[in-house]
Amino acid sequence: MSTSQATTGVAPEQQPAKVQRTLVGRVVSNKMQKTVTVLVERRVKHPVYGKYMVRSTRYHAHAEEPYNVGDTVEIRESRPLSRTKAWVVARLVRATTAV
Repeated sequence: MSTSQATTGVAPEQQPAKVQRTLVGRVVSNKMQKTVTVLVERRVKHPVYGKYMVRSTRYHAHAEEPYNVGDTVEIRESRPLSRTKAWVVARLVRATTAV
């Protein structure tokens, strides 16, 4: 007795899209063409002493629009665009005020 069972799994083209990570950071360099360097700071607790420390990471992000140094931007993860660039600027959170 062979019974044919229909698969109830989700088809590959109907799987939910992967959630893209987003980070908020400050533009520290805009000297490259269509690329900005974004400094993302996070607070981590020291494993022994319990003190909170500020750790930072720099990401290269693709930017179609020009951004100024000091602007706060939101970046989202994307496919690799170059050897060092796998993030895209999603939106401008806060612009720098010129003094």
